[in-house]
Amino acid sequence: MATTSESLQEPHWFEKNIAFEFIDSTLRGCAQVMFQNNPITGLFFFIAIFVGAYSEHIPDVAWGCLISTLTATLTGYFINKNRETLRAGLYGYNGCLVGVALPTFLATTPVMWVSIIFGSIISVIVTICITNVLKNWNVAALTAPFVITTWIILLASYAFSHLPSIGLPHAMLPQQLAARHSPIFHFTASDWLSIFDGISEVFLLSNAITGILILIGLAVESLWSALFALIGSSLALLAAVWLGGDSLSITTGMYSFSAVLTAIALGAIFNKPSWRILLYSVIGVIFTIFVQAALNIALEPLGIPTLTMPFVIASWLFLVSKSTDTK
Repeated sequence: MATTSESLQEPHWFEKNIAFEFIDSTLRGCAQVMFQNNPITGLFFFIAIFVGAYSEHIPDVAWGCLISTLTATLTGYFINKNRETLRAGLYGYNGCLVGVALPTFLATTPVMWVSIIFGSIISVIVTICITNVLKNWNVAALTAPFVITTWIILLASYAFSHLPSIGLPHAMLPQQLAARHSPIFHFTASDWLSIFDGISEVFLLSNAITGILILIGLAVESLWSALFALIGSSLALLAAVWLGGDSLSITTGMYSFSAVLTAIALGAIFNKPSWRILLYSVIGVIFTIFVQAALNIALEPLGIPTLTMPFVIASWLFLVSKSTDTK
């Protein structure tokens, strides 16, 4: 995610106070979901999540996010001694997303809350594992640990009666999906608000105010990241309309959230912004949309969501390709 060397210069008294350091790392962990190494950005993200979750009457998502980020950060302190990585929040962001996803797709039970804590711990272990595997390619783990951990828990929920699901996709075969035609989407001016929904869907929330707060948080640390988030969401929206995607998925930002992350990663974080990088990022965003649609179909028979795996696949391919090109 974001580099660990920036935004870490605090007063001497701060470094001696483990409580303040832990809070700072937790806020950065939330910010790192979108590659930002800034506690103020993380605070904006948490506020955005709470606003969106309570607006959609799913407060468990907000509290799950907070608990999981705290748990993942604490786990990082226990199992890894790389202080710079810990302080940058790089062990918290995958846990943060686990805490958002499980209350979204699973019923609220004591077992669900235990699964959030357990999944947050596992996400840190998976992060370290994937990071070590990918270091030879100079590519980050991104949100793959979150996806892998969440997929395993969601699939396991089908086997455990004390872990019932509430929002998982209805399992269907690709042939059945192909026969299900959605109405033609007529784009109107008000549908442009879906751009902000696409940004908020990074945290599995479809709320324009949440998306705007996230944008503000991005701009606090990086205007380029905020700009590329807007570009990614706008481009995904237009491409999904042009390709004839499902109207409900378009208006709720379901085609956009992975594209938003891809745009930020390729355009503002792992490459220096330029016209050439802008074109490269646009290609990556469009490819992400195709990966999104393909994984939606491929995973439908399993009854689990794609989460951010389209972003992970597209970004890994484009980052490894760019890294090889510059050697």
